[in-house]
Amino acid sequence: MKLAWLLWLASVLPGPTEERVCLAATVYLEARDQPELGQRAVAEVALRRYATKKHGDSLCAVVNARKQFAPGIVSPNYRVRNGRAWRRAWAVAGEMLAMWQMPRNQRREVVPGADHFYAHNLVQPTWAPEEPLVVIGDHAFVRLGL
Repeated sequence: MKLAWLLWLASVLPGPTEERVCLAATVYLEARDQPELGQRAVAEVALRRYATKKHGDSLCAVVNARKQFAPGIVSPNYRVRNGRAWRRAWAVAGEMLAMWQMPRNQRREVVPGADHFYAHNLVQPTWAPEEPLVVIGDHAFVRLGL
């Protein structure tokens, strides 16, 4: 199924389902080959950015923002082909959305404070601090406070 179709579908679904589709697409595109902890961390960064209300008025707006997360970078013609990885991303998205509804002091955060990540084995962005908060799989997680 094409990414464009998935994101269109999200736009016509009720709020909680829309958020889950957008978050699952982000987890799938950014971290489908990463351990579950890494997938949870990617979802957490997206949720943390949404919580600030600085990056968009909905979770889908945050993850689809130009050059921020994979849904805003990858071609809309990209095809989601790995059903197993999609089901895993869907489960992670659901768990993380539920966890994010809990009071902050009850959340089991993976990367507390992180609001950005990058593929440390591929790039060292000029905006990234020299030392990440944590590295999980192929991703380094950092706090920029934007």
